[in-house]
Parts: sequence; structure tokens; C-alpha cells
Amino acid sequence: MSKAQDPFYIVKEEIQDSIDKLQASFHQWERVPPGTGEQVHLTKDLLANCESIEWQVDELDKAISVAARDPSWYGINEVELESRRRWTTDARIQVADVKKAVGAGKENDNSASAIRRELMRLPNSQQPDVSNHYSAKDNDDFIASESDRQMLLIKQQDEELDELSASVQRIGGVGLTIHEELIAQEKILDELGNEMDSTKNRLDFVQKKMAMVMKKAGAKGQIMIIIFLLVLFIILFILVFFT
Repeated sequence: MSKAQDPFYIVKEEIQDSIDKLQASFHQWERVPPGTGEQVHLTKDLLANCESIEWQVDELDKAISVAARDPSWYGINEVELESRRRWTTDARIQVADVKKAVGAGKENDNSASAIRRELMRLPNSQQPDVSNHYSAKDNDDFIASESDRQMLLIKQQDEELDELSASVQRIGGVGLTIHEELIAQEKILDELGNEMDSTKNRLDFVQKKMAMVMKKAGAKGQIMIIIFLLVLFIILFILVFFT
């Protein structure tokens, strides 16, 4: 089976695309100032994508374990199995690194948020006076800008979730196809086994009959049977190859 037809490589390509997008989103997350609304949305999106990719890699590992029970049946060898296991391990490490970094950043944001909440509970006389730095117009512009950016982030997240949903559906379809193919092959093997058993029983019956005939015919009868079969073979040979 070529790589273009192997379900493993189809699923592998889907997962690799998801990992590439995850890495791109992670680099964007690193450039966003901490504590902003954009970082919060990117953090949620990254953690959700990590969970999804980990599930896909787990399902691929299960398929590799099934193939490892009888590699020759699937047309692969131990070298190919080891290569597939290494790829899933590397993919899992990449996702785990992103998940760990994002999780650490999220904890830091939570700590900063707690500090801000404590400051908000201080008396007005102890809070920094920031109202003098911004006019009412600047506040309106800032709110409008933040609203537009939030809408853009929500739209981007919806598009990425749609792509993720389509990817999961394709992987599910490939898994269903593999399952149906295995069921069909198992049915074929059962039918072949039944035919072999039936043929063996018929052959045993013919051998017993021949043994009985040879025993009843005696030595002279056996010679006559051999001569008859030889003549019959010569006639059939002539009919097949010279007519």
C-alpha cells in the first residue's frame, strides 16, 4: 500500500497541520502583552487545541498497536512501526511543551489578576489616580478599539473551531473505513477457512474410497486401474494440447 493510500499517513498529515497551526498560534500568544483580553482568548484556544491534538495522537497510537499485532497483514515491518511510534512520541512532546508553557503563563496571569483585584478593594485615597491621564474621548476610543479586537478574535476562533471540527470528522471517517475493511477481511478469512475445511473433508472421503477400491481390486485390478488412468491421461493430454 502506498503512502498516499495508507490511512496512517492521511491522519498523520491532518495532525501535523494541526500542530503547525498550534505552533503559529503559540508564537502569536508569546507576542501578546500579558493580562490582555486577546491573551486570554488565545490561551483558551491553545489549551483546547492541545486537548484535541492529544486525543488524535492517542487514537493514532491505538491504530499502531492494532497493526503491531500482525504487521505482515498490513504490509508493514518493524522498522516502519518503530518510525510511526517515534513520530507520535515527537508529536506528543511538541503539544506537551506548548501546553506546559501556556499553562505556566495562565497561572502567572491569575496571580496578576488577584493583585489587581486587591488593589481595586483599596480605599480611593490609596488607589492611583488615573482619571487625570485620559479624557472621556480617549476612553470611548479605547473601548471601541477593544470591542473591535474582541469581535475579530471571536471570529478567528470560530473559524479555527470549524476547521478543527472538519478535521475530527475526516479522522472519524478514516477510522470507520479501517474498521469496515477489517470486518470485511475477517469475513473473507472465515469463508476461506470454511472452504478449506470442506475441501479437506472431500479429499479425505475420496482417499478412503480409493483405498477401498484398491484393496478390493487386488494386485491385478490395481494394475488395470493404473493402465486405465494412464490411457485416460494421455487422451486428455492430446485433446487439450493438440486439438
